[in-house]
Amino acid sequence: MPNKILIVDDEASMRLAMQETLRRSGYDVVTAGDGQEGLLKLKDDEVQLVITDMKMPRMSGIDFLKNIKKTSPQMPVVMVTAYATVNNAVEAMKEGAFDYLLKPFSPEALEEVVHRVFLSISQKEETRPVRREGASLRQPVKVVTSDPVMKEILERAESTAASKSTVLIQGESGTGKEVVARFIHDHSPRNEGPFVAVNCAALPEGLLESELFGHERGAFTGAVLKKVGKFELADSGTILLDEISEMPLPLQAKLLRVIQEKQVDRVGGQFPISVDVKIIATTNVDLKKAVKEKKFREDLYFRINVIPLTLPPLRERKGDIPLLADHFIKKYATENQKKISGVGKETLALLKKYDWPGNVRELENVIERAVVVCRGETIEVKDLFLDEEASLSPEVEEGPLSLAVGTSLQEMEKKLILTTLDEMGGNRTKAADVLGISIRTMRNKLKEYRIQED
Repeated sequence: MPNKILIVDDEASMRLAMQETLRRSGYDVVTAGDGQEGLLKLKDDEVQLVITDMKMPRMSGIDFLKNIKKTSPQMPVVMVTAYATVNNAVEAMKEGAFDYLLKPFSPEALEEVVHRVFLSISQKEETRPVRREGASLRQPVKVVTSDPVMKEILERAESTAASKSTVLIQGESGTGKEVVARFIHDHSPRNEGPFVAVNCAALPEGLLESELFGHERGAFTGAVLKKVGKFELADSGTILLDEISEMPLPLQAKLLRVIQEKQVDRVGGQFPISVDVKIIATTNVDLKKAVKEKKFREDLYFRINVIPLTLPPLRERKGDIPLLADHFIKKYATENQKKISGVGKETLALLKKYDWPGNVRELENVIERAVVVCRGETIEVKDLFLDEEASLSPEVEEGPLSLAVGTSLQEMEKKLILTTLDEMGGNRTKAADVLGISIRTMRNKLKEYRIQED
């Protein structure tokens, strides 16, 4: 079925001209002579776009717009205005108008703005969860973990999901930062709105501003059509700024203003556009260090770090490896129509022993590949293709420690811990893992030894 448009204008000749132009373009068009008649048409017809004059008797275009937004906040509205009332266009944009047309305008200008409206609608629908026939919206993201630290992080994420505060998720590459971001979105009141992800490192500096904030037609060479930015597409939902540390400093200043003012300025635009989005930023670098090195704005850091979440690397949550392996086996066995029950004991031991520099993402890739090449019902070591020598967790060489007779248990413990720490190159986390103690115990023991020495 063609898209349905409602045209509201008290001038019959203008209504007819716009109606004929849009009907020739393949749209289904209904008309009304004023705002009150327009509101009645909206109740009766499945209208997808409203085009209304600014100056009308009985009800002004601004009042008509406000009435529409009360009952149908997502309805796109294009205002038609004359030069004498161009200042009112600013108010219209603040009240939620999609755009405005300045009289006199050509049929091509009308067709172009309508095209952009429906292009924006289709782009927004692509970012929304898909609703299957006879089913509710997709199930919320489930984070696979039994790790106490991860569970605590998820509890904090869920308890703060309803707030409008910005969230900063830090962690190494592959730890699942985007998964946690989606988890927050799914547990927020915005879960039926769009979730829009932008990789700040994947786009050249010259294109990132346009991608985030959009641009007007003719704003720069090649800007043939107006572009709606990611912030506008994420309106009423969540925007994920992935690898925010890679954002250029000039753009960081503009992002700071968006967070403070809740408005975006399109490149080449005349008026700010209000947006209602929850901002989640992720980074795999130390932003505090980046601030000290003048590579990241301190004021922006404080703005995005309202709710900080730091994800541990997989090597610090090895208890999750069997759970994650089983999860990925089920996923890829189903996709590849294979019957694979799990992994063998030797295979699981190797998975636990491996250091996982690429974290959960690397584990998923390894399991996917193993499922594809596996010829039996159990994944074996040969199916993993791990670079064992490069990334196996270092181990303390076997053999007795050189201890004198009469050495106390306390001294033996101290020597074992310090020797292991030395073998691990000073890495407390690895040393604690090898010794089978928590990192907290490791810290307490080292503090105790320092006190003894003092």
